[in-house]
Amino acid sequence: MKNAFTMIELVFVIVIVGILSVMIVPNFQGNNLRQAADQVVSHIRYVQHLAMMDDKFDSTDSHWYRHRWQIVFNSDGHTYNKHAYTIFHDDNENGNPNLTTNEVAINPMNDSQYLTGGYSNIIYSDGIGATKSMNLGMEYGITDVVLSSTCKFAGSSRISFDRLGRPLKGSPKSFSAIYQTNRLITNKCNITLTDGIDNIVIQIEPETGYVHIL
Repeated sequence: MKNAFTMIELVFVIVIVGILSVMIVPNFQGNNLRQAADQVVSHIRYVQHLAMMDDKFDSTDSHWYRHRWQIVFNSDGHTYNKHAYTIFHDDNENGNPNLTTNEVAINPMNDSQYLTGGYSNIIYSDGIGATKSMNLGMEYGITDVVLSSTCKFAGSSRISFDRLGRPLKGSPKSFSAIYQTNRLITNKCNITLTDGIDNIVIQIEPETGYVHIL
């Protein structure tokens, strides 16, 4: 009865493990695109959660629906011209996040950070309080973020959610009481991330706001 490995068998196992490691390691190193997509999906779900828990309804404010939670994708000097995104609610109704009035969401994983990867005139991607991983270009090598026409309004690359968790397109600041329901996303919304070589598509379903990777 055989009770031990022979030297040849051990060498064979070592060779096989070595071959597998050569094949597998590059896949882990090149998985930044998927990691970026997973992070964005997680944050979109968090925006939807915030919108349902904090729907901004105020019977004394006729513009309450303009203050909804949203995610905005941007690329500017404060992101070093890389693609980033920010999660905030627009109490000032000017379409831009404001740190001094606590409009930007706090990172639930680190309460000393805001959920922003940098935004013009408020914080740099590598500034104190920024969540650096939300600068997709710097963290994951993402070279472009494209929203499909089904989830854009007037060229705005942002998505908000109502109290039922339904996704809406465009900036809430320009919503009107009558027009706001027309901003509901009624077709599948695609967000495409690319690293200059490959791409990956995140899809948000209409009505339910369910978000997943294709």
